[in-house]
Parts: sequence; structure tokens; C-alpha cells
Amino acid sequence: MQENLVQKIVEEVLQQVLKNQPSLQHDHKIPVGVSARHVHLAQTEVEQLFGENYQLTPKFELSQPGQFAAEETVVIAGPKGSIERVRILGPARSLSQVEVSFTDAIKLGVTPPLRISGDVKGSSPITLIGPRGSVVLKEGLIVAKAHIHMTPADSTRLQVKDGQSVQIKLDGVRPIILSDVMIRVSERYRLEMHIDTDEANAGLIKQGTFAEIIQAPSSTQQAAQPVVQQAVSLPELPESKATYHFTKKLLSQVEVAAIPEPEIIVSKKTIVTALAHDKIRELNKTLTVNKE
Repeated sequence: MQENLVQKIVEEVLQQVLKNQPSLQHDHKIPVGVSARHVHLAQTEVEQLFGENYQLTPKFELSQPGQFAAEETVVIAGPKGSIERVRILGPARSLSQVEVSFTDAIKLGVTPPLRISGDVKGSSPITLIGPRGSVVLKEGLIVAKAHIHMTPADSTRLQVKDGQSVQIKLDGVRPIILSDVMIRVSERYRLEMHIDTDEANAGLIKQGTFAEIIQAPSSTQQAAQPVVQQAVSLPELPESKATYHFTKKLLSQVEVAAIPEPEIIVSKKTIVTALAHDKIRELNKTLTVNKE
């Protein structure tokens, strides 16, 4: 009961602080945050990847109140490749989700849909690999749609509504215009636009850049033209080779899970851990020792 009271007081104080920020009350400039690839995990997946009853360790706070970047990272693996040290954002959520750029998707060999964060139904599968285990998400991989977080006071001042799509000009070194940017309104939010690294690179945009709404379609216009979420077609990628030549001195279960090829070839000097052998059997892979 006391914890709930403290939380309520903290939220009310935070809302009052955000409401009284003078720098955001008297102009229409919107701070821009560049969001790199990251993972949101449900507590169930946290424990599968890091161990029973494991709690994420905050590394630093994020711009949105109550959210943080965790010390923990994972490997994300797709049919064509993997990406290491992908940061987990906390706290734990009700549903696990992975957000990548289109450039990342090409490396992974996947075609995730362009979605607002949290909308993962029917999205792409992805494998997560942690120090204590791995998780295969049947859905959850998306490319995050550009969006703007704001408070109700901000939405009134900027004359937009929650769920509305707007056109935005980004004042980077190479100014660009983005259409179909989603407005997200909540008392718990802080005014900030979120774009991914591909969008940031297109405009040579860095942290500290500002955006401005240049067109806000009416609700009737938006109703007449509903947005249809579609997977983006990526360039054709070459088929994976049947074998993978592993050249490191130690083969662990993490490396095995990240290798898409069905046969792994190692040197006779390579140390293969017991867990790696288990993972090879689990994934129906073949281990071949090169005796040359």
C-alpha cells in the first residue's frame, strides 16, 4: 500500500515538472531521439536468457520517464546472420519485442513489418541468445515506425491527437521530411520524436536535433485513407552455404545457436563445450572435425 502511494506521488510530481517546462511550452520544436536496435523482454524471457528470478540491471535512464537501458545485452539471430550486444531496455514488459532497422534486417535475412512499438501480431520471428539460454520468438521482430511521444498539454498546444499521423520536417545537416509519423499521447510521456538509425543517417541527424510538424491531416482525411501495415521487400540474398567453417578456439552454445548453416566444421584443435554439443543435437546440426 505504501509503495503504491509513493509511486503515485512520484508520478504526480513528474507530471507537474513536465507541465512546467518553459522551453517546450513556447515553441513548436520537438526534440529528436535516435533509437538504435534494441530489445524489450517479458520477465519470462528475462529468466530464460539470464536465469531464474533474474532482474535487469539499469545502466542509464532513457528520455521517457521510468524507462532505462539495461546493462544486459543479447545476441539476435536470423536465417542469414546475427547481431551481437543488442541492448535490452527495461523494465520488463508484458510482451517481448525486438526493434531493428531495415539495414539490420538485411543482415539478419528477415523482412519485418513497419509497425508502431507494441504492435507485434503477425510480425517476424527472431531468436534471442543470452548467457544462460536462448529464446525463439515466433513473432515480435519489427522495424519501428517513426513516432512522437507527448503529454496531453503538448497535444493541445501542437493541435494534434493521439493516434494521428502527421508530416514532420527534421532540421538535420541534410533536412528531410517524414510522412505518416504517429502521435502518441500520455501523461507519462515526455515530448520527443523517435526515429531509427536508417532515418537518422538519411538526414545526417544526431542527438539534439529538432523536428517540426508541417502538416497534420484532419481526422476525416485519415479515416478515408486507413494505413495498411505491410512488410517491406528487401533485396534478394544469396542462399546460405550448407557448411560453416568455425575458426575460433572455443565453440560454445551461443555460437552454435547463432550459426544458421546445418553443418559446422571445426579444427581438431577447437575446444567444443558440452553445452555446445547439446545445442548441436537440439538444433539437428552436424559437427565435423577437420583433421588437416
